[in-house]
Amino acid sequence: MGGVPKRPAFYVDTQICTGCKTCTVACKDKNDLPAGVRWRRVYEYSGGEWLSEPDGTFRQDVFAYYLSVSCNHCEQPICVEVCPTTAMTRGEDGIVTLDQTKCVGCRYCEWACPYGAPQYQVDRGVMTKCDFCKNELTAGGTPACVTSCPTRALTFGEFDDLIRDLGPTAQEAMAPLPDHGLTEPRAFFQPHNRSRPIGSTAGHIANPEETSDV
Repeated sequence: MGGVPKRPAFYVDTQICTGCKTCTVACKDKNDLPAGVRWRRVYEYSGGEWLSEPDGTFRQDVFAYYLSVSCNHCEQPICVEVCPTTAMTRGEDGIVTLDQTKCVGCRYCEWACPYGAPQYQVDRGVMTKCDFCKNELTAGGTPACVTSCPTRALTFGEFDDLIRDLGPTAQEAMAPLPDHGLTEPRAFFQPHNRSRPIGSTAGHIANPEETSDV
């Protein structure tokens, strides 16, 4: 990419994400994250039921899809607003970073973020989070999670370019994500053909032990 994009943004195509969690593993490996700390998490959202037909037969309406979610480096990052020590900041490139020398581990950012992106590291008593692999971007590289994705369901690019190339549907939120209007995330989630709208109770997060609530 030749340096940090002007406004970097993630893109997840839920149609081809298989939920393999390679992105999670790659992120943990690159950043040497301890057990229980996951800067990128893969949610399995599934549901369905048996439906009766007029002729007395039954059919199933089962669905499942995956969403790879990390810090979305939002246009209106609530984590920055609630941080009492200015440890959390948003740079000119829009990347939200955390200065651990200022962090007091109050966890306000974790509780405020609708995506559960900031992660508390118990052994150090401080928050940690995705920084978009900014060191890789600066060197002209690619975030570890994106590099590792075997199906290319996860990628990144210039925010404005993604809007132009993907169209408005890629900005639509789906369950179990929160309303995009809360923080204006710089992340696009191409809807799955069986996706449910935000707020839907038709499904549930099937792997809560691997994720935080979104």
